[in-house]
Amino acid sequence: MAQLPDGEPVPDDGTLPDSALADVGGRGFGVYLHVPFCASRCGYCDFNTYTASELGGADTEGYVEAVLAELALAAKVLPAPPRVDTVFVGGGTPTLLKPAQLGRMLEAVDRTWGLAAGAEVTTEANPESVDPASLRELRRAGFTRISLGMQSAAPGVLRILDRKHTAGRAPAAAVEAREAGFEHVNLDLIYGTPGETEDDFAASLAAVVGAGVDHVSAYALIVEDGTRLSARIRRGELASPDDDVAADRYLAAEAALSAAGLDWYEVSNWAADEAARCAHNLLYWQGGDWWGLGPGAHSHVGGVRWWNVKHPARYAARLAEGLSPGLGREILTAEQRHTEDVLLRLRLVEGLPLEVLDEAGRAAAGQALADGLLEPSAYADGRAALTLRGRLLADAVVHSLLAW
Repeated sequence: MAQLPDGEPVPDDGTLPDSALADVGGRGFGVYLHVPFCASRCGYCDFNTYTASELGGADTEGYVEAVLAELALAAKVLPAPPRVDTVFVGGGTPTLLKPAQLGRMLEAVDRTWGLAAGAEVTTEANPESVDPASLRELRRAGFTRISLGMQSAAPGVLRILDRKHTAGRAPAAAVEAREAGFEHVNLDLIYGTPGETEDDFAASLAAVVGAGVDHVSAYALIVEDGTRLSARIRRGELASPDDDVAADRYLAAEAALSAAGLDWYEVSNWAADEAARCAHNLLYWQGGDWWGLGPGAHSHVGGVRWWNVKHPARYAARLAEGLSPGLGREILTAEQRHTEDVLLRLRLVEGLPLEVLDEAGRAAAGQALADGLLEPSAYADGRAALTLRGRLLADAVVHSLLAW
């Protein structure tokens, strides 16, 4: 039987120890819903997603029933958090489900644990999977925020990434979402794709700004093993992403987005104001608690982390038998929790208190300050907060502060 850091055993019946439940909600509480369906697989993606052909047909209604069954089991383990602050439906492509199906799951979360007044409720969407009518239905179902996978405004880049939407569809969908009444709209960008030019990325940034969204996420392309993109690079069909190019793209993003009134609040995220920041992601970054529902979903409550079986068929089968879909769990030690706290909080604009670092870490922070990687004003206030140059070297700064 696994042990908590204080020696308390972790029950083997899927329940959580009292110490993990002691302050549930005190750190914030969210619900993540994973929708594993995609119309097609993008060449760079290694997420836990499946096309209809891979599943022999996508049984969306059966998936909804399975999620509701998992939620019923979850309610027995965690009967009463103070409130649900955030709900995030990710994938996959959640909007391959009907708005009524997504709304049904959201209603079940509300009945089970209770949504906080003003709770942030987000769904991801591919631009081609929504239209003005479905967006209005989603808004009526209770969704307040939508995150659209744009990736690029350059047709050639979209082809390399195997994206199916046209270059102008994502900005158009963002406008439609605003018109449908969504309070907050995000567009996702990927930069550093092989073959992407400086002008391509400038056009993507201009399209994002022109869409009038209040949140933008921009990530450097990561080539994951086992993807079609990885195979094409290995065969020499495409060049590997270049770190120097990625840094240039990041600087271009910072310049264009800040000029448009979008300020960074996490290394890869910009928002028009504090209200536009993604509260669900902040819950992750700030060490909150969340319950993940769906195939492959991860959860964290009070230092206990667990994850579900990945395949939708196995997930549904276990729940049909009245069994937990959990595949495994780990108990984070105090050292692990500290490491994650430093790793994640340093990426935020507020940074982290210097006092949480050990003597070697504080010495490393002093050197990072001298190297222009930490903000002098924040340092004077007792915080380690990244400069623009520090954001480009965030991983190296984390390594130095943790003396890895």
